[in-house]
Amino acid sequence: MDQQITEGKAIISVPKTEKISKAMPAFYNPVMKLNRDISVLVLKAWSKNQLNIALPLAGTGVRAIRFLKELPKSKIRSIAVNDANPTAIKYIRANLKKNKIKRKISISNKDASQFLLENSAMDYIDIDPFGTPNPFLDSAVKRITNEGILAVTATDTAPLCGTYPEACLRKYWAVSKRSPIMHETGLRILIRKVQLIGAQYQKALVPLYAYAKEHYFRAFFSCKKSKAECQRLLQQHGMLNDIGPFAKKVTEKADKKDKETSKFTETIVEESSIQAVGFYDIHHLCKEYKFPQIPKREAIIGKIRKKGYKASPTHFTGEGIRSDIPLKELLKLF
Repeated sequence: MDQQITEGKAIISVPKTEKISKAMPAFYNPVMKLNRDISVLVLKAWSKNQLNIALPLAGTGVRAIRFLKELPKSKIRSIAVNDANPTAIKYIRANLKKNKIKRKISISNKDASQFLLENSAMDYIDIDPFGTPNPFLDSAVKRITNEGILAVTATDTAPLCGTYPEACLRKYWAVSKRSPIMHETGLRILIRKVQLIGAQYQKALVPLYAYAKEHYFRAFFSCKKSKAECQRLLQQHGMLNDIGPFAKKVTEKADKKDKETSKFTETIVEESSIQAVGFYDIHHLCKEYKFPQIPKREAIIGKIRKKGYKASPTHFTGEGIRSDIPLKELLKLF
């Protein structure tokens, strides 16, 4: 049995199910709406037009439909959509028909990596799997064009956040650790892994926009074919860097009526302007230093700013503050 969903400007039919899983006839996760919202905003913020886009894990086709209905007509030259599941292809065709889309789109029913390798270079590739993106990174990096954008999602947050550090070492070539800033470090581990794959092909993958939300990590990379740029990125590994240059552009494109997406992107703008590694978790500090009461985050931010330091909420957690204030000075404000 199917149900009809409206997401953005797309109207689609999806399998009716009580549990989101890979076993669905065609994969659709309503929780990932924000993921798709921000994908639309990133492409709106990107100055390049006439894009050739590849969506190797298309599911019900909702991302492709939203791109075609919500982006300016000049933005897209072609979209190649693919899913290995034959049932998903039926949903994609039906949903394209429902949305009266006939042009600029091609459909394939292949393994995602095979689909990418059999295509020519693409300006935008979106890797949005159920689980780790690892099986698809090599083929995606090979096919992303110079100055193109590669988008990568990881939903296997447990290894990246330190629950399974040995699994993280195997899959992402880094040791993760559970800590108050584990979501930020997990996101940075993912970014590093993608950059290492890129370096193998002399493609420097520079993060434009990255975030953590609920059960997943997401990053957008600009590709530059350059040995020197690869070397520069690799020299940065081992230290933590800021999120990237697209934050303000993405927020400017957000629909202010969509309060969740708008607020989320505004928080990223605010915190990415502060050059500080990691953030302070209020609950963790109260527990660690045995403060009897947990203060409101907004109150602490106000006190920090009065002291002349920068401070912002962080999108990683509702109890987090990103600031350049030293810990010793911060503790005096509790």
